[in-house]
Amino acid sequence: MNFFFKTMASPIGILKLVSTDHALSAILWENDNPARVPLGSLREHKNQPLLLQAQQQLEDYFAGIRREFTIPLEFHGTYFQKSVWMALTRIPFGETRTYSQIAAEIGNPKAVRAVGAANGKNPISIIAPCHRIIGADGSLTGFAGGLDTKAFLLDLESRLSKPAQLPCDLKI
Repeated sequence: MNFFFKTMASPIGILKLVSTDHALSAILWENDNPARVPLGSLREHKNQPLLLQAQQQLEDYFAGIRREFTIPLEFHGTYFQKSVWMALTRIPFGETRTYSQIAAEIGNPKAVRAVGAANGKNPISIIAPCHRIIGADGSLTGFAGGLDTKAFLLDLESRLSKPAQLPCDLKI
């Protein structure tokens, strides 16, 4: 399988976007551990249409004008991992879930630790929003992009999902 990549600057650092001819396969962090998402050899292709589409959608997300992604995704992993990653894509913008909630959603409520492990290997960060997974006590838990990045993404979504408030002294 041929994988193509391009890099893009973002408010959270340089991201490496990876695709096949048909779908986005990964969004990797600047200092990502290469063993976390094994894809094989990658060929740089700055003008690959899916990569350009992914970049535009991510730029729109960071600018606060996109809450849903429409680019086709292709996850590479085990059946269990793919079920976890697909569950991530169903978490609404601005909301969070716990590992146990995801385990229950995929029909395996005792697999909380396995869900955590799969979450840590999520290849398509941000679009499959593993940053929306928090600890049962509400704390921020491990994140391949770093906890500061996770906090940034959650804060961005929290601010954008609140309704605009009018000033109290506004006269109508």
